[in-house]
Amino acid sequence: MIKRISLFISGLFVCMYCAHGATTTATPPRPRVSIFSTSTDWEAVTGLTLHEYRGEFTYKNNDKLIGRGLVLYYLDGFPCYGLGEGVRVWLGPRGEHDGELRIACVHAPTQIKFAWRNATRDADQAVTEGILTCPVAGDRDLTIDLSQCTRGADWKSYK
Repeated sequence: MIKRISLFISGLFVCMYCAHGATTTATPPRPRVSIFSTSTDWEAVTGLTLHEYRGEFTYKNNDKLIGRGLVLYYLDGFPCYGLGEGVRVWLGPRGEHDGELRIACVHAPTQIKFAWRNATRDADQAVTEGILTCPVAGDRDLTIDLSQCTRGADWKSYK
Protein backbone atom coordinates (compact mmCIF):
# COMPACT_ATOMS: atom_id res chain seq x y z
CA MET A 1 0.00 0.00 0.00
CA ILE A 2 2.81 2.42 0.88
CA LYS A 3 4.48 1.52 -2.38
CA ARG A 4 1.28 2.46 -4.29
CA ILE A 5 0.94 5.75 -2.48
CA SER A 6 4.56 6.74 -3.14
CA LEU A 7 4.17 5.70 -6.79
CA PHE A 8 0.98 7.80 -7.00
CA ILE A 9 2.70 10.83 -5.40
CA SER A 10 5.71 10.46 -7.72
CA GLY A 11 3.39 10.34 -10.73
CA LEU A 12 1.53 13.40 -9.45
CA PHE A 13 4.79 15.38 -9.17
CA VAL A 14 5.80 14.33 -12.69
CA CYS A 15 2.44 15.50 -14.05
CA MET A 16 2.69 18.82 -12.20
CA TYR A 17 6.23 19.34 -13.49
CA CYS A 18 5.16 18.60 -17.09
CA ALA A 19 2.12 20.87 -16.80
CA HIS A 20 4.28 23.69 -15.41
CA GLY A 21 6.75 23.28 -18.28
CA ALA A 22 3.96 23.39 -20.84
CA THR A 23 2.52 26.64 -19.45
CA THR A 24 5.85 28.45 -19.08
CA THR A 25 6.48 30.73 -22.02
CA ALA A 26 9.76 30.04 -23.73
CA THR A 27 12.19 32.89 -24.31
CA PRO A 28 12.23 33.71 -28.00
CA PRO A 29 15.54 32.86 -29.66
CA ARG A 30 17.94 35.75 -30.06
CA PRO A 31 19.35 36.31 -33.53
CA ARG A 32 23.04 35.48 -33.75
CA VAL A 33 25.28 38.36 -34.59
CA SER A 34 28.42 37.54 -36.51
CA ILE A 35 31.54 39.17 -35.06
CA PHE A 36 33.83 37.91 -37.80
CA SER A 37 35.13 40.33 -40.39
CA THR A 38 35.41 39.34 -44.02
CA SER A 39 39.18 39.10 -43.59
CA THR A 40 38.80 35.91 -41.58
CA ASP A 41 37.17 34.22 -44.55
CA TRP A 42 38.75 35.76 -47.62
CA GLU A 43 38.74 32.40 -49.38
CA ALA A 44 34.94 32.35 -49.26
CA VAL A 45 34.66 36.04 -50.15
CA THR A 46 37.08 35.98 -53.09
CA GLY A 47 36.90 32.35 -54.20
CA LEU A 48 40.71 32.38 -54.22
CA THR A 49 42.96 30.09 -52.21
CA LEU A 50 45.05 31.64 -49.45
CA HIS A 51 48.77 30.91 -49.25
CA GLU A 52 51.32 31.59 -46.54
CA TYR A 53 54.09 34.07 -47.25
CA ARG A 54 57.16 34.84 -45.15
CA GLY A 55 59.00 38.12 -45.16
CA GLU A 56 62.73 38.71 -45.01
CA PHE A 57 64.05 42.19 -44.28
CA THR A 58 67.13 43.74 -45.82
CA TYR A 59 68.73 46.87 -44.43
CA LYS A 60 72.07 48.48 -43.95
CA ASN A 61 73.54 48.46 -40.46
CA ASN A 62 73.75 52.25 -40.47
CA ASP A 63 70.17 52.76 -41.62
CA LYS A 64 68.70 55.76 -39.78
CA LEU A 65 65.31 54.09 -39.57
CA ILE A 66 66.68 51.23 -37.44
CA GLY A 67 68.28 53.35 -34.71
CA ARG A 68 68.73 51.25 -31.54
CA GLY A 69 66.12 48.83 -32.86
CA LEU A 70 63.03 48.90 -35.02
CA VAL A 71 59.75 47.25 -34.02
CA LEU A 72 57.35 46.56 -36.88
CA TYR A 73 53.74 45.47 -36.53
CA TYR A 74 52.16 44.21 -39.73
CA LEU A 75 48.89 45.98 -40.55
CA ASP A 76 46.29 43.71 -42.14
CA GLY A 77 45.09 44.83 -45.54
CA PHE A 78 43.75 43.10 -48.61
CA PRO A 79 45.16 40.87 -50.09
CA CYS A 80 46.85 39.77 -46.82
CA TYR A 81 46.36 39.39 -43.10
CA GLY A 82 48.85 38.49 -40.40
CA LEU A 83 49.18 35.00 -38.95
CA GLY A 84 49.31 34.76 -35.16
CA GLU A 85 52.51 36.01 -33.64
CA GLY A 86 54.09 36.40 -37.08
CA VAL A 87 52.96 40.02 -37.26
CA ARG A 88 55.58 41.55 -34.91
CA VAL A 89 59.26 41.79 -35.81
CA TRP A 90 62.13 43.52 -34.03
CA LEU A 91 65.16 44.39 -36.14
CA GLY A 92 68.43 45.36 -34.51
CA PRO A 93 71.11 47.79 -35.65
CA ARG A 94 73.69 45.01 -36.24
CA GLY A 95 71.45 42.78 -38.34
CA GLU A 96 69.92 40.78 -35.49
CA HIS A 97 66.18 40.18 -35.38
CA ASP A 98 63.45 38.77 -33.16
CA GLY A 99 60.22 37.45 -34.65
CA GLU A 100 59.25 36.83 -38.22
CA LEU A 101 56.75 38.13 -40.71
CA ARG A 102 54.14 35.47 -41.58
CA ILE A 103 51.07 36.48 -43.58
CA ALA A 104 48.27 34.74 -45.48
CA CYS A 105 47.40 36.23 -48.85
CA VAL A 106 45.21 35.52 -51.85
CA HIS A 107 48.20 36.59 -53.99
CA ALA A 108 51.67 37.94 -53.35
CA PRO A 109 51.47 41.58 -52.27
CA THR A 110 53.40 44.33 -54.03
CA GLN A 111 53.51 46.51 -50.93
CA ILE A 112 52.76 46.11 -47.25
CA LYS A 113 52.27 48.50 -44.34
CA PHE A 114 53.63 48.40 -40.83
CA ALA A 115 53.04 50.37 -37.69
CA TRP A 116 56.55 51.14 -36.45
CA ARG A 117 58.51 52.44 -33.49
CA ASN A 118 62.12 52.58 -32.42
CA ALA A 119 62.94 50.58 -29.31
CA THR A 120 65.42 48.08 -27.97
CA ARG A 121 64.52 44.40 -28.07
CA ASP A 122 63.42 44.15 -24.43
CA ALA A 123 61.79 47.58 -24.17
CA ASP A 124 58.34 47.94 -22.70
CA GLN A 125 55.48 48.48 -25.08
CA ALA A 126 55.31 52.04 -26.32
CA VAL A 127 53.11 53.87 -28.76
CA THR A 128 54.04 53.37 -32.38
CA GLU A 129 55.09 56.35 -34.47
CA GLY A 130 52.96 55.90 -37.56
CA ILE A 131 52.78 53.93 -40.81
CA LEU A 132 55.69 52.62 -42.82
CA THR A 133 54.81 51.59 -46.40
CA CYS A 134 57.24 49.19 -48.03
CA PRO A 135 57.47 47.75 -51.55
CA VAL A 136 57.72 43.95 -51.59
CA ALA A 137 59.59 41.70 -54.01
CA GLY A 138 59.31 37.95 -54.38
CA ASP A 139 56.79 35.21 -54.89
CA ARG A 140 56.54 33.08 -51.69
CA ASP A 141 59.55 34.37 -49.79
CA LEU A 142 59.00 38.10 -49.73
CA THR A 143 61.87 40.56 -49.50
CA ILE A 144 61.30 43.91 -47.83
CA ASP A 145 64.12 46.40 -48.36
CA LEU A 146 63.74 48.95 -45.56
CA SER A 147 65.78 51.52 -47.49
CA GLN A 148 62.91 51.61 -50.02
CA CYS A 149 60.14 52.14 -47.44
CA THR A 150 58.40 55.49 -47.00
CA ARG A 151 57.31 56.90 -43.69
CA GLY A 152 53.77 58.10 -43.50
CA ALA A 153 52.50 60.79 -41.20
CA ASP A 154 52.74 60.08 -37.48
CA TRP A 155 49.61 58.99 -35.62
CA LYS A 156 48.86 62.50 -34.34
CA SER A 157 48.31 63.74 -37.89
CA TYR A 158 46.92 60.49 -39.32
CA LYS A 159 43.45 60.83 -40.85
